[in-house]
Amino acid sequence: MTSSILTAVAWPYANGPRHIGHVSGFGVPSDVFSRYMRMAGNDVLMVSGTDEHGTPISVQADSEGVTARELADKYNRVIVEDLAGLGLSYDLFTRTTTRNHYRVVQDMFLSLYRNGYVFSKPQMSAISPSTGRTLPDRYIEGTCPHCGYDGARGDQCDNCGNQLDPIELKNPRSKINGETPQFVESEQFFLDLPAVAGSLGTWLSTRTDWRPNVLKFSANLLEDLKPRAITRDLDWGVPIPLDGWRDQPMKRIYVWFDAVIGYLSASVEWARRSGDPDAWQKWWTDPGAESYYFMGKDNIVFHSVIWPAMLLGHNGAGDRGGEPGVFGTLNLPTEVVSSEYLTMSGAKFSTSRRQVIYVGDFLKEFGPDALRYFIAVAGPENQDTDFTWEEFVRRTNFELANEWGNLVNRSVSMAHKNVGAIPTPSTLTDADAALLASSKAAFDEVGSLLRRARFKQAIGEAMRMAGLANKYISAAEPWKLKDDVARRDTVLHTALQVVSDVNTLLTPFLPHAAQKVHEALGGSGVWSAQPEIRTVSEEGGPDYPVLTGDYAGQQAVWASRPIEPGRPLAKPTPLFTKLDESLGQTGPGWAPIA
Repeated sequence: MTSSILTAVAWPYANGPRHIGHVSGFGVPSDVFSRYMRMAGNDVLMVSGTDEHGTPISVQADSEGVTARELADKYNRVIVEDLAGLGLSYDLFTRTTTRNHYRVVQDMFLSLYRNGYVFSKPQMSAISPSTGRTLPDRYIEGTCPHCGYDGARGDQCDNCGNQLDPIELKNPRSKINGETPQFVESEQFFLDLPAVAGSLGTWLSTRTDWRPNVLKFSANLLEDLKPRAITRDLDWGVPIPLDGWRDQPMKRIYVWFDAVIGYLSASVEWARRSGDPDAWQKWWTDPGAESYYFMGKDNIVFHSVIWPAMLLGHNGAGDRGGEPGVFGTLNLPTEVVSSEYLTMSGAKFSTSRRQVIYVGDFLKEFGPDALRYFIAVAGPENQDTDFTWEEFVRRTNFELANEWGNLVNRSVSMAHKNVGAIPTPSTLTDADAALLASSKAAFDEVGSLLRRARFKQAIGEAMRMAGLANKYISAAEPWKLKDDVARRDTVLHTALQVVSDVNTLLTPFLPHAAQKVHEALGGSGVWSAQPEIRTVSEEGGPDYPVLTGDYAGQQAVWASRPIEPGRPLAKPTPLFTKLDESLGQTGPGWAPIA
């Protein structure tokens, strides 16, 4: 049965290029999931974009001597190109500085305001003494008043999970320049989280199949919900759509509020660009649709508590009731799929400490599939995982190249050399039949794991099948069957059938290599579609690049399909290039040594 699946991917911040730690959380997992769901016959809408508002953009723009808009334009393009190179199959990857996004954010604000879930009151705001700008909550660090942790942020403490306001921190300091912030009183709007606490808690209690880290973190936050400021004294952001506020040059909706609405605004933009302005409703207002949100663990609070609270308030389904807003009754998340941190040498990736590997640099050196494989098989799915060059080299050489690449090469090479085409099988032995049965059964097992976002187990099961095929070939020794052509051809046909099956199982993880295997097996046309960058326009606004693609015409489907005897085969080329093992000790020249 076909389902409508929304893949909502966390919005990368456009104040610099993204590193491999970022894409291990939001990028690769969401794309593996979306590619599988499309192959399984579902209607997938995968959306995101660059997050371009807030003080950090202004701070970085100052340091580079450009305007905030110029900075956002620069890094939007860099990020779009990197994500395209990684093969992330977005239906639309856009940005938050579009007129469409402004309209959707303001409509959501007004719906919450009319239902009584947004109110204004004075607040003590943190100001940078040297610039006069509001400091973002996340750019203030200090000691947590609850647990004493010294690295607590101004919005929450990662050690104890408590929600915080910057003024509550002991010994607060700016992460930008270390100065002590000043606190001044200013009128701001707040999202009334306590007014949805009951309905939010009831809904969260039904999310029993979420990852344990997400459920535990969310439950802890529910215990102490407070109103949360959603506007700031800024000149860079979405204007407040109320009389007396919209024309104030230093009052804007704050970045965290507008960014989560981006999932909806990107869907609305995609629908308009598809020629059917109402098409977004299929994924947002149909009760049978499913929505999966992908991010790193530092964004759990926004997706498991705050965004659902906003949706409940908009729908008039909070504790105070109300009427559905302009978008109708919107679906709450089916699942929040959060990854832990990918670290390096035991510490978080850090641009300022030069502890960083940028996606663009990595792709130029190693291509996309080696990184996609590492993230899938050894990434931070359930716990923090340390990236080392030694482990990357080992995984690439001994698993990708030796186990999978060698299986493809040896199978196709022998069939090409002896037959020139896919051989015709004769009577199967028990060993042949058992291997083929295992290969077909893997589709249910791997598919079930992918549907539940268990990527590490899924790719492990697919690679296990590759290992079984290698053992089968070694045991059958087709190179010794020169005098038994029928048996030789049966072995080679069986091996190639399993190669075809494993290639399908690995397609969500390794889409670029999957295309090559498809062609090595005599196939033509697009097996696994790739995204493309298009320049689009918006009335009254500048042109900008988006990431999109036509995925409906690809041939990959989630099933074992019989290979065609007699289909011509060419001599194969190596699927993966083995890496110099010295890289494991030194790393490339442009990256830190782990």
